[in-house]
Amino acid sequence: MTTAKTRPDPMAILEDHGYRSTAPRRAVVDILRRKEDGFTAEEIIDDLPGIGRATVYRTIRLLLEAGVLCKLALPDGAPKYTLSTVEHHHHTICVRCGTVDTFRDTTMERLMRAIGDDVSGDIVGHRIEVYVTCGRCLTQVRS
Repeated sequence: MTTAKTRPDPMAILEDHGYRSTAPRRAVVDILRRKEDGFTAEEIIDDLPGIGRATVYRTIRLLLEAGVLCKLALPDGAPKYTLSTVEHHHHTICVRCGTVDTFRDTTMERLMRAIGDDVSGDIVGHRIEVYVTCGRCLTQVRS
C-alpha cells in the first residue's frame, strides 16, 4: 500500500527557518536523502565519519522540529527516522529488518473522525505505526 513519495527540500526548509546551509548540514541532508528504508542517528554518524556526532544529532533535531523528518519507535524502543512526505501519512515498520515504508489510507482517517465522538476533547493529531514482516523478509523465510 505504498504511496508515491513527494518530499520537500530539507535544506530549503532549514534555511526558511533561519538556519544556515553549512557544509556539515548539507552532508547530513545528502545522506538522509539516500536512505529509502529509514535510518538511525548512529547509521548517519557511521556513514559520515568526518562529521561530528553532535552535528548529526543537532541536524536531526532541527529537521524534526521543521517537520522534515518523522521519528518512529522500533519495537525495541529505539528511534528510527524517515524523511517526511508532504501529505499526512502513516508507517509500516518491519519487525525483522527494520525497513520503514509509508502509506496513506482513507479508512484510517475515517476511523479517527469516528472515534472523535467518543473522545473527551478535540483530537489534534495522531500517529499510526503498523508493525509488519515485510515482503523481502517473508521471501527469505519461505526460501
